[in-house]
Amino acid sequence: MKSFFTVKKPEEVFKILDSFTPCGAEVVPIEDSLGRILSRDIISREDLPGFCRSSMDGYAVKAENTFGASESLPAMLELSGEVLMGKAPEIKVTEGKAVKISTGGMLPEGANGVVMVEYCHQLDEKTIEVSRAIAPLENVIQPGDDVSKGSTVLKKGHKLRPQDLGVIAGLACSEVSVYSKPGVAIISTGDEIVPINGITGLGKVRDINRYTLGALCSTFGAEPVFAGICPDDYNALKEMIDSVIDKADTVWISGGSSVGTRDLTLKVLESLCDFELLVHGISISPGKPTIIGRTGNKPIIGLPGHVASAMVVAQVYLKRLLSRLSGHRNFSGDNRGLIEASISQNIESASGREDYIRVKLIEGEEGLIAAPVFGKSGLISTLVDADGLVRIDMNTEGVYQGQKVEVMLFTS
Repeated sequence: MKSFFTVKKPEEVFKILDSFTPCGAEVVPIEDSLGRILSRDIISREDLPGFCRSSMDGYAVKAENTFGASESLPAMLELSGEVLMGKAPEIKVTEGKAVKISTGGMLPEGANGVVMVEYCHQLDEKTIEVSRAIAPLENVIQPGDDVSKGSTVLKKGHKLRPQDLGVIAGLACSEVSVYSKPGVAIISTGDEIVPINGITGLGKVRDINRYTLGALCSTFGAEPVFAGICPDDYNALKEMIDSVIDKADTVWISGGSSVGTRDLTLKVLESLCDFELLVHGISISPGKPTIIGRTGNKPIIGLPGHVASAMVVAQVYLKRLLSRLSGHRNFSGDNRGLIEASISQNIESASGREDYIRVKLIEGEEGLIAAPVFGKSGLISTLVDADGLVRIDMNTEGVYQGQKVEVMLFTS
């Protein structure tokens, strides 16, 4: 297998990433399920609510007894009791009668509507006057109005939100089946890389990628596991990959992905018995020397060592990969985290590649302005100063000052 770039277009890379399937599934308590992805549909086994309930504080009545009622000619009804919360009412509503009821209370037999308390006035202990007519079933929630028995409440691939946990609880489900969080083994390579608490001499740099990539994994629902720092040595890197490949759902290797005599990542990956090279080079900047391969259904990623390059690739591509491994459906159509802004200046771009420009958002008189944060791919400060990325299409020569652009917010 030859180890030179055969650069792929971004859309080709997205299709490759979408070919990966989710990790396994597990059952978790609903209190631990926020942000997790459902691995099976949730189908209601009952109507919600299971009985007619009042949606207002007021009086349960026969609606026809209020027909024609107005402030000048109110309807007079006899008060015959009150519905107690949490209990099935024993009292019935008959002709000309009314029963006091609170929001959520069970509608008593014979009643078919609730008059809001604002339109009622109690004249004495036994009589109320109603100054507004109601229609049948007004202010009443019927069985199944919220959720009907047998309906699909939440679909497989849905990311659970606080309100979703509420409906699950309302259906008496204490546990849900969700996809397992992808385990991401992160390896930092390079003779120059040292731990952050290590002594840095001339020619040495602290391991930044471990923390930026690990934090990105955590942000998007994955479990990062740091495998270690590996020197530029074939046997050492092979041994480290072998030690983690069966324990993780994907392996990310930062550094050693470009073409060069000391870039060993691809050589080591090619030595794996069932390794398939899918991508070696993407037509983007920064981040061109990216490797994507697989062993079985397990993605193996080779990232550039420069921190900005690695983060751009992770934000644009690996976020999508984590979404696939997590079981999230329809990620390709997910435009959350994109906001519109006007670019602050002309930016040239080389034709034939996508450029991702780091930008800072500024509040302008007519809306948000995206100001470029320029810098080399090895500078972490450019990422700290930026709020997101602007993509310049590979078929354009750049963007012009004032042009509307979409900003991909970091960690969105």
